[in-house]
Amino acid sequence: MSVINRGSTRRALMAMGGGALAFGLPLRAWAVNAVLPTTQSLPEELDKALKARQPLVVMVSLEGCPFCRVARNHYLDPLRQRDGGHVVQIDMRTTTPVRDFNGIAATHDALVRAWGIKIAPTVLFFGPQGKEIAERLEGGYIPEFYGAYLEQRMQAARALIQ
Repeated sequence: MSVINRGSTRRALMAMGGGALAFGLPLRAWAVNAVLPTTQSLPEELDKALKARQPLVVMVSLEGCPFCRVARNHYLDPLRQRDGGHVVQIDMRTTTPVRDFNGIAATHDALVRAWGIKIAPTVLFFGPQGKEIAERLEGGYIPEFYGAYLEQRMQAARALIQ
């Protein structure tokens, strides 16, 4: 006969859905798993974005990060799908090859270190010459305002490109 420890069950549910609950999302919404494109060339992605008069949005993600999953699924993928935003993902701690904004061969992890990023998720907004043109959106802080912070930064970045 098995005895259910209600405290352990509650902790397990919170661990599985804590990111969703922190962002004010129901547990079933947290289960969605959007995939953002990765890139092999940041200059090519930036060129496409600028031709569309948009900033290049780069999400720095970490495998298994629940806050990354929520940001990707509920904010960045809809920005890409619905609003035509140019969004790519760079993964912390991976050796996936990529060309940086200067066309130099690097890895995702090397870019993350060069950019000084220590928190996942971090969202960056790039404009001409691969320069950051809006304040970074770091972590999943104040989740009830995440969408508003993202929109504020997108507006600032778009204004500099228009």
